[in-house]
Amino acid sequence: MWGSRSNGNQTTVTCVACGVSIERTEAREYDKQGNRWERHGKDFEYLCKGCYRELCHQPRDGLESMLIEIEETITSQSHSLSQSEFLTQYFGTIEAQSDGESTPDSNSNSNSQSGS
Repeated sequence: MWGSRSNGNQTTVTCVACGVSIERTEAREYDKQGNRWERHGKDFEYLCKGCYRELCHQPRDGLESMLIEIEETITSQSHSLSQSEFLTQYFGTIEAQSDGESTPDSNSNSNSQSGS
């Protein structure tokens, strides 16, 4: 029979989201490329069960390369990357990729309500 997956002698790991040290057997593997089934040549990071439950499990095709491209674009301008600059660029890129699709405005009914 096949043995269980072994991660060397590593018995505890650190959750990349919250920093808690947990037993490897209690952790969930996290692959930033989004394909944990393709295992060759990868080092996995780990999440505790609580953080794993909060993780968005939607496909992330192209996300890592987009984030790297944004970071390279900003840092090529010869200054350090601020969180504000990164987020501005990220949201701009997402909006451009959505081809003008908009989400419903939750305040769209505010004009129809009476002021009393």
